[in-house]
Amino acid sequence: MSLIAEAPEFLQVYSDGSVKRFNPEIAPPSLDSSNGYKSKDVIIDPSKSITARLFLPYSPPSLEKKKPLLVYFHGGGFCIGSTTWLGYHNFLGDFSVTSQSIVLSVDYRLAPEHRLPIAYEDCYASLEWLGDHIASEPWLQHADISRVFLSGDSAGGNIAHHVAVKAIQSNGCPVRIKGLMPIHPYFGSEKRTEKEMTDEGAGDVAMNDMFWRLSIPEGSNRDYFGCNFEKADVPASVWSKFPAVEVYVAGKDFLKERGVMYAEFVQKKGVKEVKLVEAKGEPHVFHVLNPQSDATHLLQSQMSQFMKRY
Repeated sequence: MSLIAEAPEFLQVYSDGSVKRFNPEIAPPSLDSSNGYKSKDVIIDPSKSITARLFLPYSPPSLEKKKPLLVYFHGGGFCIGSTTWLGYHNFLGDFSVTSQSIVLSVDYRLAPEHRLPIAYEDCYASLEWLGDHIASEPWLQHADISRVFLSGDSAGGNIAHHVAVKAIQSNGCPVRIKGLMPIHPYFGSEKRTEKEMTDEGAGDVAMNDMFWRLSIPEGSNRDYFGCNFEKADVPASVWSKFPAVEVYVAGKDFLKERGVMYAEFVQKKGVKEVKLVEAKGEPHVFHVLNPQSDATHLLQSQMSQFMKRY
């Protein structure tokens, strides 16, 4: 048995198909609202081990009104990550307070054991779960499911895009998606970008390529529709119904080019409201690595303002 793929400190994949993951510090859910919010874990689909964490901000009864709902998909190259990671828990809990929104953060099945498009299917199932539980889940009784927003970082930003497409194509989607907020989205293609062809980018390219090899269907390449958004067969009727999009990129992020390309792509497809927001001088997923930083607080404020517009 030999090691065939590794993301140091996070992931090891062996020749016999076994996978070892090494999680950073995790946070349990808590009904203590001393931070301004409480959280609990829910089961989306027990047969597929899809779970999620709900965040509910505190608001005085006199100001209680229906809240928008953010559905969030964590990053990790489709192979690692969890809503239980401390960085995600703190970022999303604080965001629920800043935005006065209910947050559903989804734990989908991971590659290479569960390759794409399984992550897209699992995350779309979270929208169906919302529709099925809006009347029975007490916390969702505070939610306005006509104001649902999708977000996620890195691979989660990729997922948010594909879930939005699937929701529009499905006649039975129980929620109304008002906006899409991909953060440092993870896309690719067989054709390299200018930055990917530099010597300085060799290490980042190798790591990104490894995650794509582990996550796309065996026999596919980086022009698989889940990797290369230009290869997806999306009819014009979907683009005409696509929600407003605000794409967040980071100045020091190797994936910045891909985020800019995505924003330009959806704009060319006729999506009426597309905005690109850059956090200058910040690295990839800085909001998870440093959830209390000034840059993170600014990102939370920008996302909150976007939601208020819709």
